[in-house]
Amino acid sequence: MHATLPSTMAEIQISAPGGPEVLQPRSVPTPHPGPGELLIRVEAAGVNRPDVLQRAGHYPIPPGASPIPGLEVAGTIAAFGEGVDGFTFGDAVCALTNGGGYAQYCVAPAGQVLPIPRGLTSQQAAAMPETFFTVWANLFDMGQVSKGDTVLIHGGTSGIGTTALMLCREFGIRTFATAGSAEKCKAIRELGGEPINYRATPFADVVLERTNGRGVDVILDIMGGSYFNDNLRALGQDGRLLLIGFLGGTVAPQVNLASIAHKRAHITGSTMRPRTASEKAAIATSLRTHVWPVLDEGRCLPLIHAVYPLERAADAHRAMEDGQHIGKIVLEVSH
Repeated sequence: MHATLPSTMAEIQISAPGGPEVLQPRSVPTPHPGPGELLIRVEAAGVNRPDVLQRAGHYPIPPGASPIPGLEVAGTIAAFGEGVDGFTFGDAVCALTNGGGYAQYCVAPAGQVLPIPRGLTSQQAAAMPETFFTVWANLFDMGQVSKGDTVLIHGGTSGIGTTALMLCREFGIRTFATAGSAEKCKAIRELGGEPINYRATPFADVVLERTNGRGVDVILDIMGGSYFNDNLRALGQDGRLLLIGFLGGTVAPQVNLASIAHKRAHITGSTMRPRTASEKAAIATSLRTHVWPVLDEGRCLPLIHAVYPLERAADAHRAMEDGQHIGKIVLEVSH
């Protein structure tokens, strides 16, 4: 079942691994949803670090996933695959995709599609799925963070960081967050976190000082190897270190394993894209229960740093790689 669809659409392809200039617009046949899938007429798509890594050739896509970048979109439902119910044509939705978001139409598993919260624009909604799914799955599910805990968030002004800060504030969790400039530290403070300028002072020293030597309960880390030893130092007894990115490398040199044992530390790592459809659907259900009512009331709304038209996806990637953004970068899709 589907409405009348154009035979072709515009999408952004990666012509070859490389810099932003390899992102090229192409006209291709409009996709159709398979069983259990929805086709979304895309109005906006979020830009995320995995898109940049994929473009550069450093993020292999899982089997069966789209080679087109774009892991989150917002728009309206244009077609249904077999076996899908609970939606109607024209519903305003956002979705965690399995790739393909940099396009005028995008297919997504129905279990990864959520209604756009009340009062939000498509640009705001497109800025949510990848970061909200990631933060919820890691911090609140795997990390079991709860009211009264203390959390350290690295990259506090990234899409992941700002989302984590807002959700922690909403659920009564004290947060520290790292950043590299006074402007970014100001943004962290405005989101309810305690900023740490890592260029000025070692973050572990600050955490230990402000927690009277106890350390934090949970660390959400996008850096990986270069921060590993200092993360262990900042982690409290029975603390949880959640590895979700490796901007500082995948190898941690000279790790003292005894410190892990002495602190009874729990170390986990995860990526979102290779998770199964049922795993992603379970995260979506949890978000709809715990987070979507908060968004409906106008709290924890995503911060948008900049919006670019789809055909300027290369400029959006340049902005992300420049590292000056606070919040999310979004592509606007015209038809």
